[in-house]
Order: sequence, then C-alpha cells, then structure tokens
Amino acid sequence: MAPSLGTDDYAISRVPARARYSWVSVAVQRFGQISALSQFLLGATLGFGMSFWNAFWAITLGAVILELVAIALGVIGMREGLSTSTLARWCGFGQAGSAIIGLAIGISLVGWFGIQSAVSAQGLHELIPALPVWLWSLLFGLAVTGIVVKGFHSMAWTAYLTVPAFVLLVAWSVGSELSSHSLTELAATAPAGPALSLLEGTTLVAGGFIVGAVITPDMTRFNRSAADVVKQTLLGITLGEYVIGLIGVLLAHAVKSANIITIVTSSVGWVGVLVIVVGTLKINDWNLYSSGLGLVNFVGTVFGRKVNRALVTLFVGVVGSVLAAAGILDSFTDFLILLGVAFPPIAGIMIAEYFVVRTWRPDLDATKAAGSVPPQSPRWVPATLVIWLAASLIGKFVTWGLPSINSLVAAFVLYAVAGRIGLVRGYGTAPTSAGGEQVGASAHTAA
Repeated sequence: MAPSLGTDDYAISRVPARARYSWVSVAVQRFGQISALSQFLLGATLGFGMSFWNAFWAITLGAVILELVAIALGVIGMREGLSTSTLARWCGFGQAGSAIIGLAIGISLVGWFGIQSAVSAQGLHELIPALPVWLWSLLFGLAVTGIVVKGFHSMAWTAYLTVPAFVLLVAWSVGSELSSHSLTELAATAPAGPALSLLEGTTLVAGGFIVGAVITPDMTRFNRSAADVVKQTLLGITLGEYVIGLIGVLLAHAVKSANIITIVTSSVGWVGVLVIVVGTLKINDWNLYSSGLGLVNFVGTVFGRKVNRALVTLFVGVVGSVLAAAGILDSFTDFLILLGVAFPPIAGIMIAEYFVVRTWRPDLDATKAAGSVPPQSPRWVPATLVIWLAASLIGKFVTWGLPSINSLVAAFVLYAVAGRIGLVRGYGTAPTSAGGEQVGASAHTAA
C-alpha cells in the first residue's frame, strides 16, 4: 500500500552501502540548496548596506562557519547513515529529545515550504495571470510534493535539471541588468542603504543557512566517505554563497535597491519569473524532505509506530500547499524565525557527544557492521535539555558576536564540560521501534 506510493528512503534506519550516491550527485543538491532565491536576496541585502569587499568578507566568514558545522555533522551522518532526528537518539538527546527535534524540524520546514510555495506562486501569477495566486500556490506545492514523495533519487534528477537552469537564468537576467555597468565601478560603488557592519553581515550569512547546516545528515547519509562530504560541502556552499551572493551584491549596487527580484522580473520579464520559480524549487524539495523525516521520527518515538516516509511527505506537502494557498502562513514567519534559534545548539550538542563525550558512541559502533541500529536508546537525558535551553537563550539574548554561533559554541562547551564531570547520563531506556531496523526500506540502486 504505502510503499507503492514512493520510497521510504531509510527514514529511520541506516542507509546501506548499496544505496549511497557519488559525491557529485549529492553536491549538486547541496549547491541547489544554497543557490536559491533566498541566497539571491541575501546578497542584495548585503550589497544594499555594505561595500563590495565588505560583503565579500562577510560571505567568506559566514561560509567558513557554515562549512565547519556542515562538515562535522555531515561526517557523522555519513558514518552512521542516519537522519538528523534519528541520529540524535544516540547523540546526546535520547528518545524524548530526538522526538522534540523531529517535531521542531517538521513544523519549521513545512512552514518554510508553504511560504516559499507562495513566493513562487506570485511569480507564476505574473507569468500566467489567468490562474489566481492561491491556485498557483496549491499547484506548485503539490508538484514539489510529488517529487519528494519519490525520494532522494527523484530529487537528485530534479537537481540535475533545476540547478543548471537556475544558474543560466540568473546569468541571463543579471547580464541584462549589468550590461550597462562596469563591474569595476560597481565593486567600488558605495552602498545605497543604511550601513551594515561586517559582524552584522556575517551574522546574516551564517544565520541564513544554519538550519540547513544542522540537518546536513539528512543529505550526507547518502555519501560514501568523509572525503566526499568535505568535497561536496566545500564546493556546494562555497559556490552557492559566492556565485549567487556576490551577484546579488552587484545588482544592489547597480540599481541602488535591495528589492532585486522586482527589478529582475520587470527588466527581463518571464526569465525573471523562472529565476524565482526554479530557485525556489530546489530548496523547497529539501524543506519538505527533511520535514517528513523529522515527523517520521517523531511518530516512531512518541507513538511507537513505523509510518511510511512517502505517506507522511504526501500529508505534510498537501497541508503546506493548502496553507500557502489560504495565505495564512505569512503570520507564522516570526514564529519560524524564533524556532530557528533552537537549531544551532542541536549541532553543538551532537558534535560534542559524537566526537568528545562519546557516551553512546560505542552503541552505534557495535551495530554499524550489521547495518542495524542499537536496540535501545536512553529515554531522557536531562542535562542535554537544560543545555539546549540555556544555549538557545544565549543565542536569543546575548547581543555580542554572532547569535547562531554563540548558541552553537555555548552548547558544545556546556555539553563537553557536563560530559567530563559525569552529568551526561540517560534516565530510562527506550527500545528502538521496528522502524529503526533495516525493514521496509527502498531498494533503489544508487547513481
């Protein structure tokens, strides 16, 4: 029944070696995540408030931060072959904590899925006004849902098509706008808007993709080696940040505005609309994919039931599309941004547990060769929940430095110290559900 709907994609089990992909295949998807409409707008925001070279250094510092976090978590995901929320059971959070993470990921990313579907709908309505915006929202959301239901393999082929198309369309539209300007002059042009400091610019860059960095294991569990993780991360994030981000900076200098999308669509018409649609598509499928994985883990841990990933994806995709069509998701943006404060500490805690404290690392190591997961996990890890809350509050209220990095580093240090003095311990045990075994998984062959 459910398996015929689409692949389960090893939602809460290890991805076996036969289902891993070449690093290029995964790198294209990583680049697709970064080279999205949001990155275009981020570059425009930087260019409106910063000189070209200050924006360059802000992108450089932000990219380095993101790459370090993504590589550390990505290597964990590659080694264990597990999604972020499932891996969290043995990376400091226990069963209860991983359920909370799964729910947070599910709610956050399905919200952003709906919001970005609505953004694409506005562009599609400009292209074909015969259909109302609400109907375009619904159709776009359901089209992405259909891709994601089919799983990682379908998303890889989508990336092969949309990523080159996005880059070419951006080159065309940007070339049309910048053809009357000298790049040397644009690089030397003073920003037109209120000044942004280097610290503020770096915060925008690092904070703009920190959730994507945290859920890196959802993607890298399909990698074959740590070297592949490093190569795809350096290539995908570096190209995405620099190519799309710096183009946005130059456009902001050229037109003296941060509202680049409006200018691009008015100057190059339907090509600009396609930039919006294609740029949104490649990040929106990962929003929905990771949302589904998080909710599968939540249902499995809280209710003890194995649910098919494709079925969950279909459900949340329809819900997100309907909410986008109804136009009510805009009111959730502030809530989703607030929820994003809770994500960086997750990375700090997982990295500290896996590489430093290693309380449950032997359990993972003991079952890796068999391709299974540990038969049980701690039910609660109270110290982790306290550290998670404390680090989130640090990220929210400490005004010095980069908020997302403050909370991540605080979580790492607090957890490492707590582990050293014996405070990290599980209370109660929870048997791994049937969904955590190597059953009901897709059998597709990797590319």
